[in-house]
Amino acid sequence: MFDISGKIAIVTGASQGIGRTIAKILSKSGAHVICIARTENKIIDLVEEIRKDNGLADYISCDVSDSDAFSNSVNTAIKDHGKIDILINNAGITRDALLMRMTEDQWEKVINTNLKGAFYGMKSVIRSMMKNKFGRIINITSIVGITGNAGQANYAASKAGLIGMTQSIAKEVGSRGITVNCIAPGWIDTEMTDELPENSKNALLDRIPLGKIGKPEDIAYTALFLASNEANYITGQTITVDGGRIIN
Repeated sequence: MFDISGKIAIVTGASQGIGRTIAKILSKSGAHVICIARTENKIIDLVEEIRKDNGLADYISCDVSDSDAFSNSVNTAIKDHGKIDILINNAGITRDALLMRMTEDQWEKVINTNLKGAFYGMKSVIRSMMKNKFGRIINITSIVGITGNAGQANYAASKAGLIGMTQSIAKEVGSRGITVNCIAPGWIDTEMTDELPENSKNALLDRIPLGKIGKPEDIAYTALFLASNEANYITGQTITVDGGRIIN
């Protein structure tokens, strides 16, 4: 079950947190994982770790907000491996500020990485997937894209846009054997959430019915399921992985 042996997978934002864990879980399940991130030394370490664990992995250093660089990276991967079966658009950043203080630069950087980066990735792989009549595209959004969050108008807009884009592309490519879905994490224990002050952490915890913080593995195993044959009748969906936060 959930065996993805022989599949070629791209994971963006693979240098740390959720992306790093997704790459490791996919490799343990048989995929050859191409790890993409801006920080080269971190993805080199990840690839070495995967290979030591008898997994298959390569890396490409790339900024996903650069359309030419990202497209060239994907084209290189297709040339080297003959196909891309799985794309995990995980790369994301935050530049939090209240609207009255948010700069145009803060807005654009978040949109360019979180939303445009996913667009560039999907556009780059879709022709190959359509040719092979198979593909799994999984976009990592956020519950903030569903509920909104004060001080994160840019981040919420990027993640809500990702949900709408996912649904639209799922309709375009469903007849070609390609599924396109979102995972919306809640509060996950990563470097990004480590920066939250203690009082904010306690307030968030009080609103999670399961009463605990999620782990990157919770997202990674959901991604593995959506990438597998067992999920072949699921497309255009957003799966929240948040301990019940969104219902509370």
